[in-house]
Amino acid sequence: MRPRHDLPELLDALNPHAGLVQRHLWLIQLLDWVRGDARSVAAAHSRLTLLLDALQQRPQTRAQVQQWWQTLLDTVDATALLADYGFASRSAFISELAERLRLKLLPGTPETADASTLFALVLNHPFDASWIAALDAPLLQRLADLLQGPATAPTSTQPPPPSPWQATVMEAITFCTSQIRAAGFSPELRLRMSAPARETGPFHALNAHLDRLATAWRRNPHQPSAECQQALQRYQSQLDDCRHAAASVYTHLEAHGISVNLVFQLRQLRARVLRIRALLDCLFSDTPHAHTAELLAHLVTIGQERLSLRALIAANSSMLAAKVAERSSETGEHYITRTRAEYRHMLRDAAGGGAVMSLTTLMKFVVLSMGLSAFWSGFYAGLNYALSFVLVQLLHWTVATKQPAMTAPAMAAKLKELGHPDAIDHFIDEVAHLVRSQVAAIAGNLALVIPCVLLISTALWATLGRPMIDHATAEHVLHDLTLLGPTALFAALTGVLLFASSIIAGWAENWFVLQRLDSALRYNPRITAVLGAARADRWATFMRNNISGLTANVSLGFMLGLIPAFTAFFGLGLEVRHVTLSTGQLAAAAASLGLGIFQQGAFWWCLAGLAVTGLLNVGVSFYFAFQLALRAHNVGGVERSAIYAALRQRLRTRLRSFFWPEPETTPQAPGSEPPHG
Repeated sequence: MRPRHDLPELLDALNPHAGLVQRHLWLIQLLDWVRGDARSVAAAHSRLTLLLDALQQRPQTRAQVQQWWQTLLDTVDATALLADYGFASRSAFISELAERLRLKLLPGTPETADASTLFALVLNHPFDASWIAALDAPLLQRLADLLQGPATAPTSTQPPPPSPWQATVMEAITFCTSQIRAAGFSPELRLRMSAPARETGPFHALNAHLDRLATAWRRNPHQPSAECQQALQRYQSQLDDCRHAAASVYTHLEAHGISVNLVFQLRQLRARVLRIRALLDCLFSDTPHAHTAELLAHLVTIGQERLSLRALIAANSSMLAAKVAERSSETGEHYITRTRAEYRHMLRDAAGGGAVMSLTTLMKFVVLSMGLSAFWSGFYAGLNYALSFVLVQLLHWTVATKQPAMTAPAMAAKLKELGHPDAIDHFIDEVAHLVRSQVAAIAGNLALVIPCVLLISTALWATLGRPMIDHATAEHVLHDLTLLGPTALFAALTGVLLFASSIIAGWAENWFVLQRLDSALRYNPRITAVLGAARADRWATFMRNNISGLTANVSLGFMLGLIPAFTAFFGLGLEVRHVTLSTGQLAAAAASLGLGIFQQGAFWWCLAGLAVTGLLNVGVSFYFAFQLALRAHNVGGVERSAIYAALRQRLRTRLRSFFWPEPETTPQAPGSEPPHG
């Protein structure tokens, strides 16, 4: 905490001829005194008024302040502050993260000629934005009179030249204009603009309009002429054309995938247009002092945001999250059953997935019996899971726990329609459909994984003389899966991994589409020469339709296998608990221990653990995916109390609808497509 100073002490310490560091330290101390305890805007304004009154009573000190201010303007370049402060210098996430950490953790020095660095040291508190933005017109005028100095009579009939502040503002406008023009000519943006935007070429004429504006303004900077006002209007109109041309890139991104670097450039371009408008207001508006204070308050705010790691993560991930949620929403619709036919279809698909998981259980114990090191055991276990999940996908079957991360975005999309009269009832219907679909998927998985594991164990006993696992391994399974242990924690961790796999899948699909790999697979001469045109077309179509699912399955499989191995290296001892795989392991233990297992309390605790595992697998994965979708869709102000009340009413009156489809009462419209499962 810097030591506090009283006003007389600060004014006596002022020396406009002191060194650069001492002059800057005096400014830091002065603003620290004006800020006070950073609690009251009125108190800060009172201290600023007291400062102006004291300088009015001390003409010599007032002259020293004006001389100090002129020295500051001569030694510190304010152009970069006005034009570039708050903008990220690089688009790469890691490098920008490192830059923010540097600004956040490493101290700055007042020994600088960079106005941006000095600004961050002087106005370093969020409160500064509040008291600067609230300055009234009389106080702003007194400040302007102090800093501009006494007016001098013109020596000729020519109007006086622009003040140093006005010249700096115009130079900052020129700097921002050149940045916008360079961004508009970058190949990444130009190739993705709409055809009309490229044909009109709004970025070509931007510099010419600025030159005409600057020329007309310099003829009389203190009272712009009608010619200057017309040039200003044309320049602002050209800025709008540039912004609209750049905005047309978003249409391309929505259709062909999100690029974080492109989004960064588009947001920088838009922010620079807004900065130019703020700078123009400081020169040409009827209240330039008020707009200058507003600009300085804005710079304080974005300077604080420049230190925020959370803001960086949100800015880099918001559009990509929206695209992931959108693609997951489209996929998730296929996992929600609404009719009895779809419900039965889900049961059949889930039963097929359960049958495959029985083979996965067998291979898991085979890998464990090989006695490999932790890494290779985890690797082969992950490979086993990944191949099993991919096989389920290729056979068009399903694994229950993989669905929530896909269905949650589809649910969140329904929340955007809550403004309609019957929207809440429709949303509750979707909740019932979703819960029923999850119940069907889990029931189908478990209904077949148990008998299939018992059948495999019996076949092994008949052919090899031993079950799938021995007595000691079976006892170890009971010890691992019991609810009395850390099963709930491990099940929640597995839910996080299920959600993470959906994020990886959405990112991979977005990257696949952005790089136009389906088109490359279909038309690349080298590929078509090897595969032939027809086969290349089939491969391209297959990869475009299945890249998301393949990535989700492979990433989930290896995370389930390798994360326990990696956490064991650090002594954390984390495991995964997947309800279908855990049920298969418990069935294998029952086949080994025989009917006597039903007399063991550990078995019943394992059954309770399976129920909790299924609930947490589904619930945690759904929760994170739902929250992501809400943020991606910008859903806010949801009438949660009304939704909860409607949900409780449905549970009391139509509980069965959460477990079994109700009869279809509305006939299907002629010509419409049948629902898909």
